[in-house]
Amino acid sequence: MIRPTSVEVAPLIAAYYRKHGNEAGGNCHGVLDDGNLGDDSVWFCGSECAAAGDLDGCRIMFLFLGMRKTARLKAIQKAKAL
Repeated sequence: MIRPTSVEVAPLIAAYYRKHGNEAGGNCHGVLDDGNLGDDSVWFCGSECAAAGDLDGCRIMFLFLGMRKTARLKAIQKAKAL
């Protein structure tokens, strides 16, 4: 299995933050800003994104499901530095 990398996902997160209304993490707030990096939190935020029609958030959460927690954290940290 080829896992998404933090380098690949960070620009998507940075772009997500730049979208109006997502300055505090939008529908992905629980994962991106609160540090809840477990699969349950990623699934929850992904379902919130799906219910809201937030395709960008869905994409990020889907990619996060293929990543380890440490890579998720690195992606978030890299995104905030972009």
